[in-house]
Amino acid sequence: MTLDEAIRAYQEDGYEVTHVVESVCGGCGGKAFTVQMTEDQAMRRTCLGCGLAEFIGDSDEHWDEDDAEECECTCGGEEFAAALGSSCLPDGEVRWLTVGLRCLECGLAGVYEDWKIDYLPSAHLVTRA
Repeated sequence: MTLDEAIRAYQEDGYEVTHVVESVCGGCGGKAFTVQMTEDQAMRRTCLGCGLAEFIGDSDEHWDEDDAEECECTCGGEEFAAALGSSCLPDGEVRWLTVGLRCLECGLAGVYEDWKIDYLPSAHLVTRA
């Protein structure tokens, strides 16, 4: 299963994923990351190429450095390709975000986190992969 397929197959509370955007480093264009997450539904990815750390979705608003833990695949791998799935209303506003990771060691793809968006405007979140 591809990362796009894994994200689209996961429909929390029946919200269909309408957009999937691959994570690309804003510094060097890299597509390989370590990823940290917190219990408060926040994720940050760090590029393996240049070391730039960037938040996924609106995670910067909920980030707690003391609560952050490294994501790890069931195979033990800690390097990933990442993508952000969005469930959008007809007007383009986001109602749900889903983060998928594909392990660069074994290739396993799956959803690692998802969360509801309950504020407007939110359409800009579609691109915050």
